[in-house]
Amino acid sequence: MDKIQHLLYDYFLSTGFSEATAKYLNMLLLLVALIVLVFIVDFIIRKLLINAFVQFAIRSKTNFDDFLISNKVPRNVAHIIPLLITLEFFPTVFFDFPAFENVVEKGLQVFAIILTLWIVRSLLNTLKDYFKTLPRLKDKPIDSYIQVFMIFAWVAGFMSAIAIITGIPFLKFVTGLGAISAVLILVFKDTILGFVASIQVSINDMVRIGDWITFEKYGADGDVIEITLATVKVQNFDKTITTIPTYALISDSFKNWRGMTSSNGRRIKRALNIKLESVKYLSDSDIENLKKIQLLTSYLNKRQTDISTYNQNHDIDKSLLLNGRNLTNIGIFRKYVDTYLKNNSAINKEMTIMVRQLEPTSQGIPIELYAFSKDKRWENYEYIIADIFDHLIASLPYFNLEVFELPSSSSFKS
Repeated sequence: MDKIQHLLYDYFLSTGFSEATAKYLNMLLLLVALIVLVFIVDFIIRKLLINAFVQFAIRSKTNFDDFLISNKVPRNVAHIIPLLITLEFFPTVFFDFPAFENVVEKGLQVFAIILTLWIVRSLLNTLKDYFKTLPRLKDKPIDSYIQVFMIFAWVAGFMSAIAIITGIPFLKFVTGLGAISAVLILVFKDTILGFVASIQVSINDMVRIGDWITFEKYGADGDVIEITLATVKVQNFDKTITTIPTYALISDSFKNWRGMTSSNGRRIKRALNIKLESVKYLSDSDIENLKKIQLLTSYLNKRQTDISTYNQNHDIDKSLLLNGRNLTNIGIFRKYVDTYLKNNSAINKEMTIMVRQLEPTSQGIPIELYAFSKDKRWENYEYIIADIFDHLIASLPYFNLEVFELPSSSSFKS
């Protein structure tokens, strides 16, 4: 080493340079030589290591090594040997300049920390990509967990670098951070909230990747495509992306449609508003006309017999329809809708089927359908609903009923 340190120095002195100039020229040439050596070694090792990984990945059946290559793990690991060579030979380069040697040593130690963080990040990204290919972990917030580990790694690396630069022992430096912990908490408030929220979301299984959620506060209505430490990304059905803070999932209310998608049907809950003026009792001739509707024939025959028997037994005066027991057109329509739904092949018969009359409003009497379609796909679901209500709206005149609608300009013209 001594020969290398003074080889060029002695030569420059012999050529007539001053001692100071000879030292500087000696240092510069040795530095250039070291840099060239490091770059050559780094290039060779990087090529060898990457080729070795590629060949191994070709023969391997698992895709883990493919992720190692795509996340540049071999490339980052290849920098270790050139760094060790630099640490070994830089004292020789700066032998005559102890002040420079101290600065460069600290710089190399900081770079070693940065290189370690690069390698750790590459490995964590590899694990993230690999875990996402596993069926049992595909819908879990892997990104959040990886980000937590990465944050701890960056914090540890940052504190180590500061400790090296300032010359303060690492443990003493960490202990001194207690005085500024309040500032750190304030700076990393969102990160801390996101970390706590992501743990609660995962433990309580509130949201998974692929879930359809509706979050009205943030205008989100679509599928969850990514869950990270700070945000949840939702791809809306119009293909836009809505970003939601992770902690909002535990602080605000949202709707997760997973229960519907995992069930045997998708709920249909919609009402027809019937005009109050069109509701009336049915006369015998009205009932005879309605018997022509095949879905109601047997029901009307039985109901008419029961009502007639009751009225005769109680000596009811039927010259006025109001007296005794009677059938109404809206009641028969409800029965027709119920029977129609139970005979509709698109409706799941094993789930709730109900037709109910809601409280009358200023816009008529709502007749609400409550059932579940077998097909849960959005486009098919909308088609089923439209088909049902097309039929029911068209059937209303047969019951002498009318749909309530607000007056239009044509109404005033007529």
